[in-house]
Amino acid sequence: MTASPSASRDMASSRVFDTLKQDLIRGRFAAGEKLAISALKDHYQVGLSPLREALNRLAAYGLLEQVNQRGFRVPAMHLEELDDIAGLRTQLECMALTQAFQAGYSEWESQVLAAHHRLRRADEHPERVEEWEQAHLRFHRALLASCGSHWLLRFIEQLHDQFDRYRRLAPPNPAVRKVLDRQHGELVELALSRDIRAARALLDDHIRMSHSVARGCCELPASDDNT
Repeated sequence: MTASPSASRDMASSRVFDTLKQDLIRGRFAAGEKLAISALKDHYQVGLSPLREALNRLAAYGLLEQVNQRGFRVPAMHLEELDDIAGLRTQLECMALTQAFQAGYSEWESQVLAAHHRLRRADEHPERVEEWEQAHLRFHRALLASCGSHWLLRFIEQLHDQFDRYRRLAPPNPAVRKVLDRQHGELVELALSRDIRAARALLDDHIRMSHSVARGCCELPASDDNT
């Protein structure tokens, strides 16, 4: 059965929302850059109506800014904002981790183990950046999945996406990355033993170290807020 025009528009809007969201997080567009609607239509092969719906959703999500109620631009990047995001991540993710440990069950343990296995496999191929990024995201999602709060997980995902805008632009730090990779396995062990106190301390350190790497993006040329 052929989809209705409304359903087709919704599908197109969802498709471009997901794709453009990833492009914004990956840094395909420069901070402060104004987005040309015509160029976006051509690049994402989408009509004006579903494109504008996706752009409005991304603005509400915080990955775009609306300009004069008509255009859109990529938000500028500021060290103070990154620090704020990292602080909130620590608070909310440690809260969710505590709840996940308290409510976790055997199926959750299996999902955490499987997600960590896929992440370790991705670690073996550092050249496949996007494969690792997706495995890393799924691991952290799995670790908190049983916390029991849909809204808490939504807020954490939004903060994680905002944080990744900075992290992906930062120069690589292999020494820190090695420690962070090891900590993933340690978090799994603590999850299985339900050691909440040690896990919270480790997650706090994990985010702090990743934050220190992400701050390196601020050494890049600053964007012009008036662009």
